[in-house]
Amino acid sequence: MNSKKFFALLLTILTVLVGIVFGLTLLLRITNQQPVENIQNIGSEPASILKLAGSEPNTLDPHLMGDANSAQYASEIYGGLVTITPALEINLDLAESLDISEDGLVYRFKLRENIFFHSGRKVTADDIKWSFERAASPELNSNTSLTYLADIIGFKEKRFGLASSISGITVIDKSTIEITIDSPKAYFLAKLSYPTAFVLDYQQIEANPRNWTRKPNGTGPYKIKEWRLSEKIILESNSSYHLGVPNIQMVEYQLSGGSVLTRFENGEVDVAYISTSDIDRVLDPNEKLNKLYKQSTSFTTSYIGLNINQAPFDDVNVRKAFASAIDIKKVTDLTFKGMTPQATGILPPGMFGYDSSIKTYSFNPEKAREYLSRSKYGSAENLPTIVFSDIGAGAEGSTDIQAYVEQWKTNLGVNVNIRQTDAASFFADLDLKKMQMYSIGWILDYPDPENILDLKFHSQSAENNENYSNFEVDDLLEKARIETDSLKRVEYYQEAERMIVRDVPWIPTYFSVTHYVVSDRLKNWLEPSIIIPRLRFASLQEK
Repeated sequence: MNSKKFFALLLTILTVLVGIVFGLTLLLRITNQQPVENIQNIGSEPASILKLAGSEPNTLDPHLMGDANSAQYASEIYGGLVTITPALEINLDLAESLDISEDGLVYRFKLRENIFFHSGRKVTADDIKWSFERAASPELNSNTSLTYLADIIGFKEKRFGLASSISGITVIDKSTIEITIDSPKAYFLAKLSYPTAFVLDYQQIEANPRNWTRKPNGTGPYKIKEWRLSEKIILESNSSYHLGVPNIQMVEYQLSGGSVLTRFENGEVDVAYISTSDIDRVLDPNEKLNKLYKQSTSFTTSYIGLNINQAPFDDVNVRKAFASAIDIKKVTDLTFKGMTPQATGILPPGMFGYDSSIKTYSFNPEKAREYLSRSKYGSAENLPTIVFSDIGAGAEGSTDIQAYVEQWKTNLGVNVNIRQTDAASFFADLDLKKMQMYSIGWILDYPDPENILDLKFHSQSAENNENYSNFEVDDLLEKARIETDSLKRVEYYQEAERMIVRDVPWIPTYFSVTHYVVSDRLKNWLEPSIIIPRLRFASLQEK
């Protein structure tokens, strides 16, 4: 997921990800059956603790949440009406049944009898409605909730202070709630799996409005046992969890320490991600780590964003020139040792709607110079100062950005200045659409093209950080929103993707796969393509 919006996942050398196509032919399958039950633990001790490296969450308020790091905790602590399974299927969570009206506008959820907050208080339909109302409140001022829940009738009116409640949400009785949306949308249920739709305990928040997130009273498979800032977060299994008590009773996230791989080799953590500096050793069949090495896909696309409202990227030929003047394949091979493949478009491999054709501009310095000469600027000498924003300290930027800056200088004669900043400032500037040029990544929150093509490129989307606008693209995306024929939806999205790539608001750089090692005591560990609840499916086998 992402910090206001996205599961925005930055591509760093430490967690290099590489794309692999796998045959995901299913978009979303709605079922009223029980979700996948937890895998039985084999021989684990009651005191067994799963140990993971972690980072401090930006927030544990799911209604404000948008970054992938925070979401990995939220997905274990909270729950909503629906969830996404390891098979990337939409499944019921707090709800036990769902009826959808024939016109696809009204969703009636019947809640389970055995759903409780961690405190033991039973969850009712009033709690569900209160949580949606809070997510929409002007006081909370959550743009993330607007992105994911604005399909609900009356949500926008509530969000902007034009109504006191969300007209499209009705409590029928204590265990039944209806949600009405503005038009039939195939992806609506998937949006309800995002943290902005998670249920919160209004009693806790009203009693402790400032500090409730230190130990939130959720409904998920795990609850916070201990949180020492900058040191560790310990999760404890929820013994009353309605989808099955987790196999692993305790999970410790270590928020500080040295090299994660070194800690892994010392038995201090059970999972470690592999960097470019370690990949050669891990791939050596004679190495002990090689037997523990795994890969998994990630629905992530990394890219260079170009702000169309700022010169010189207000000219499409300048954008084409920059896209054609860098050899992304060379950078992936040399900088990332081939661990991450070059992106061929926006939709990542394995996604519903993905096609393997190359849609991006190929490396062609001569063509790049021709594009630049066709622009209204005419030559590199006439371009204004260009600043490339990056997260970090110092002035050099990450290795791949340095390589691109050098290639733009060599192939176009353009000097690009690198500006590094802290993450908070970077994302604040991103939200305000202030940056001229920057590097980032988008990890999908649910496996539907709408979650990247519509959210990032529709001209009216709050997530459109590049100020991109193309009425033909808007038309295709709007048609795809309400199209019930999945093949026709794919056609709309694929045509929109081709047009977007051609217009170059993004220069897609890499697709993603996670490289990691897993302790042989940890069984059934998941590194899913998107952020989903995963801890309850794993188990520990002590020696």
